[in-house]
Amino acid sequence: MALTLVDVSGRKAISTSVPGSLELTELLMVVVIFAGLPLVSLRGEHVVFDSLDPLLERTIRRAQGLVVDLIVTALLAGMAWLMWSKAGQMAGFGDTTAQLKIPQSPFVYLMSSLLGVTALVHLLLAFAPTSHHHPGVDDGVASP
Repeated sequence: MALTLVDVSGRKAISTSVPGSLELTELLMVVVIFAGLPLVSLRGEHVVFDSLDPLLERTIRRAQGLVVDLIVTALLAGMAWLMWSKAGQMAGFGDTTAQLKIPQSPFVYLMSSLLGVTALVHLLLAFAPTSHHHPGVDDGVASP
């Protein structure tokens, strides 16, 4: 945010922007977004379509959660593998950002790793579900 503030202020006040600010902002956004994925998944804060949940029995909701988490695990693991492969290609070609010449492959490796961590989170949640993640799952804590 500070970088964007300085960049925009510089453009408006003295008609000069921070060199490479767009590239830095893009790279930092990648880090923030992908670093948040495991946390969002662990806390169950992602977008959920639960219109039918009140109509389904608890066991069906639990089975649905298991299937969804296993599918998401497989998809995230597949994306992590593809991105890891792409990062290797980028490293081999020496891909860098256009203006600042920052190597791109470390960022893609980071994205891949964080997708892998998110896949592990969903695998954990498939076999150790929590009530804040899956409707109809009891955490084993008696309510008062």
